[in-house]
Amino acid sequence: MNYIGSKYSLMDFLTETISTVAGTNTNKVFADLFAGTGVVGKTFKERGYRVLSNDIQYYSYVMNKHLIENVPPLEVRILEHLNTLKGTEGFIYKNYCAGSGSGRNYFTDENGKKCDSIRIELERLKNCGDIDEAQYYYLLASLINSIDKYANTASVYGAFLKQIKKSAAKEFELELLPIIDGDKSSKAYNENISDLIKTIGGDILYLDPPYNARQYCANYHVLETIARYDSPELKGKTGLRDYSKQKSDFCSPRTVVDAFDDVIRNANFEYIFLSYNNEGLMPFETIREVMQRYGEYEMFSTDYRRFKADTDENRNHKSDKTVEYLHCLIKK
Repeated sequence: MNYIGSKYSLMDFLTETISTVAGTNTNKVFADLFAGTGVVGKTFKERGYRVLSNDIQYYSYVMNKHLIENVPPLEVRILEHLNTLKGTEGFIYKNYCAGSGSGRNYFTDENGKKCDSIRIELERLKNCGDIDEAQYYYLLASLINSIDKYANTASVYGAFLKQIKKSAAKEFELELLPIIDGDKSSKAYNENISDLIKTIGGDILYLDPPYNARQYCANYHVLETIARYDSPELKGKTGLRDYSKQKSDFCSPRTVVDAFDDVIRNANFEYIFLSYNNEGLMPFETIREVMQRYGEYEMFSTDYRRFKADTDENRNHKSDKTVEYLHCLIKK
């Protein structure tokens, strides 16, 4: 997925730096507590670490429930069945497709109906026992990852395009995510980090919080609804669901520093790493000051191409690159 803040292109920088500081022994617990699409946790799971993954967004939890917890063998014989289902005029079609009269144009009518059919069928298969929990999350995570490729947006779901773009016009096809071999005791959570950090522990803690005021729950609300399929009440032109309980303190200049200090103070981990760039809400000096309170501090950096989602945001920035910092703490 093309995801805000994704560390996919930074994985070499992250893995090399973390290995330099924390050592190359992979018989450790690695926690990724702002997991997003799971690319960091997945990488460390592949390397042999026991991974603890967390995100307050449910669609992210679903993806990490599969990528982090599921291991081979995991057979799914119904992919063809799901891809040949007839479209259904369900919640996605009725609320996110122009043909329904919703006024929203997130997917073509055909792709919205197909998404509804697959989502409804997954719930039926789970409830009747034809698929187990592992298979359910495997297929649901694959649906979320697949449908995003056909979204008629400029990358995020803060708005839809008036005209159907080329990639969104293609006929939707469900594609399965990979199954990652690794530690079977790895676990995914769907909690607020301020609560979870007090109940878990390990060796390496990796933090990749939001950098600015744009809430992920608003940017990816359509994927949240597909994941939950809970028929929420939608508001406004873009069809936002209520996300008041999913707002992050890391997206507000009033609360971000206290929230960050709270996580670092309560973290029961020897090594703590924070990804943050030079345009984030927390100034560099503030981050260093907080982390130095709790142990030995060091910093690494690299240039990074900016995520571009819409032209309005792009106009506010002169450079197409940012500096990505990896702040490191060896906690006392």
